[in-house]
Amino acid sequence: MKKKHIIALILAVVLVAGMVFAWSTFSEKPTEGTKEITIEVVDDKEASVVYEVKTDAEYLIGAMEDAEGLTFDGSEGQYGFTVSEINGVVADFTVDSSYWSFYVNDEYCNYGVSEQPVNDGDAFRIVYSTY
Repeated sequence: MKKKHIIALILAVVLVAGMVFAWSTFSEKPTEGTKEITIEVVDDKEASVVYEVKTDAEYLIGAMEDAEGLTFDGSEGQYGFTVSEINGVVADFTVDSSYWSFYVNDEYCNYGVSEQPVNDGDAFRIVYSTY
């Protein structure tokens, strides 16, 4: 009886190893840049630059990091990351009541860049604005 149990155990291990190998070899792999979005930046002189971005980012800040040529700066605060500078243009509300406003699919974003979800096909617009 012991030989049968050992043989059954060996067969089970070989079968499990074969299934793991097949799954790792043939399962669908995530591809880089599975979401295609656009990010348009409109600066203080109303000049517009559009970035076509392929990203896996969950949130807008990650997609902005993936946008080739787009630079930005800001600070982490109580409500997430606050953008103060894009492509060298600083918006400082305390100086001239300016700020960066964010839109997704022509609607004002309800979240900051740290929490704004990114979905395939989204069109983001970042606009230098004054109050």
